[in-house]
Amino acid sequence: MAEYQLYCFAQSGNAYRAALMLNLIGADWQPIYVDFFAKGEQRTPEYRTNVNEMGEVPVLVHGKNKLSQSGVILTYLSEHFGKFRPQTEDERLEALRWILFDNQKVNGYLGPYRFLRWIAKPPGDPAVLQFLKGRIDNALGIVDQRLGKSPFIVGDHPTIADISLSGYLYYPTDEFGFDIAGERKNIGAWLARIKKLPGWAHPYDLMPGHPLPGR
Repeated sequence: MAEYQLYCFAQSGNAYRAALMLNLIGADWQPIYVDFFAKGEQRTPEYRTNVNEMGEVPVLVHGKNKLSQSGVILTYLSEHFGKFRPQTEDERLEALRWILFDNQKVNGYLGPYRFLRWIAKPPGDPAVLQFLKGRIDNALGIVDQRLGKSPFIVGDHPTIADISLSGYLYYPTDEFGFDIAGERKNIGAWLARIKKLPGWAHPYDLMPGHPLPGR
């Protein structure tokens, strides 16, 4: 068994953050598939008792440690490996600020939007999708403006803030119905820089469960 096990599934941008981090730092890890859509495994009493009481992915298992929430996992791994870790106290707080913004405003809206548009049957209410799209455009505009000032979110080097913010941004454009990287040049250039990091891989190559049945 690998040193690290990650409960995940391919369509989860939240889980991709953790999977990508594990790959980038060269950890000895293996994915454990969670059948989120067909079986609702994350909602079962067994999962909530033995894996994560919150009924979510990702969950990282490392020895006796069992960690959930992608921001916690990214912080844990950066501290253990000394990679992608903010270098000063100011950087640490700035990275945390962007991770929280990401979880609430960037991927926090992108995830539900993509689910309602591409995965849910029937698709979500158009008015709800329109509302989410407006919030997404505003949040991505803020990120794009930030990346016009520096090559990475916190400065001239990548940190866990970059890994967090990129969580949903490598999924195919047809799943969103718009081209995030193509429409925002600073985000597009930043995603290309992250993609060049040793160990980068696409979410559908890192985690099991792709393609979804019927897709």
